[in-house]
Amino acid sequence: MGAYSYQALNEAGKTVKGILEGDSERQVRSQLRAKRLKPLDVSSVTGGRRATKGEPGLAGLRQRWRSKMNARDLSLITRQLASLVKSGLPLDEALQATAKQQQKPNNKQIILQVRTKVLEGFSLAKALGEVPGAFDTMYCALVKAGESSGYLAPVLERLAEYTQSNQQIQQRLKMAMIYPLVLLFISITVIVALMAFVVPKLVSVFQQGERELPALTQFLIASSDFILNYGHYTLLALIGLVVGFRRLLRNEARLRRWHEIKLKLPVMGNLIRQINSARFAATLALLSSSGVPLLQALRIAGQVMTNKIMQEACEAVAEDVQEGTSLHRAMENAGFFPPLLVQLVASGEANGTLPEQLENAAQDQERELEMMLGVAMGLLEPATVVFMGGAVCLIVMAILQPIFEMNSLI
Repeated sequence: MGAYSYQALNEAGKTVKGILEGDSERQVRSQLRAKRLKPLDVSSVTGGRRATKGEPGLAGLRQRWRSKMNARDLSLITRQLASLVKSGLPLDEALQATAKQQQKPNNKQIILQVRTKVLEGFSLAKALGEVPGAFDTMYCALVKAGESSGYLAPVLERLAEYTQSNQQIQQRLKMAMIYPLVLLFISITVIVALMAFVVPKLVSVFQQGERELPALTQFLIASSDFILNYGHYTLLALIGLVVGFRRLLRNEARLRRWHEIKLKLPVMGNLIRQINSARFAATLALLSSSGVPLLQALRIAGQVMTNKIMQEACEAVAEDVQEGTSLHRAMENAGFFPPLLVQLVASGEANGTLPEQLENAAQDQERELEMMLGVAMGLLEPATVVFMGGAVCLIVMAILQPIFEMNSLI
């Protein structure tokens, strides 16, 4: 039995959408007619929506979009599935019950697609791997370890906690960035508005005279004229630069070079190291405590890093460990991991408590990350205020300077 998405007309002539399970497309159409619905389109969830003639790319993009799932939904679905599996419900029934609890059609469709694969004889990890947009490599590896060890429910509970914790960290990062960015945007908007609408009316009085204006006032007038005449071209040029830069970064060599440059920046470099180290420690702790082999866990943990240089460092650590080097020594040789993380790993290896020490390290890294983020935002906020105040002060001085000179002559 498979899952099918449908579009149909109800008795009022309105289009309705949904998902039904059936042995074939014909059976699903029969179910729709039994519900007094006129089927317009029925397609298999597993195969995705069929591409219509002349738009194959659009159908592929639509299917990729449908395979996405945000971290909050993933955590909730994982927790629901863990509870159902823990209660002794068969896996296919647990998946079906989880699908029924979903309010978003996209999430329901993804779970039913996984259930269809399970009914076809796939393991849960293999079925999840068929939807990489929703379930990444780490998720599938943990589920595989849980299935192999017979502890699927506890592993799913850990996964739910990890996903929720990761989502909360990302949310805190976004919330911390909102205020400084809004303040910076308002500052730039106010300054541009002053230069474009207020300054021209005020300085036009000085331009009527024959006296030479101060250099600061002349610079202000030139800047105002530039914004009025070429401001929209400048904005388009900046947008073009951003788009062009993003296109350049599609090249692996350029992207690697850019990530290397970011690691060398004074404040951002340390912040990037801390973010990636926290993700690495948390992921490795979860994988190792769930029974995933260390080498496989290291390679998966490297994939959660967003910086190419640190990803390569993690791959180097995995290669050194495979050759017989201890984990803490390999991490120390890589040179990108914080000393505290390396020391805790060394302590865990010596005492046989590596998963516990990695969990402690992950918590320490998250706390330090919050402190560094607080310091960075604490510096950015006053810097933005100083920038705005300095710009407004220059505008005021440029306007007042000719007035002072006129008063001195009188």
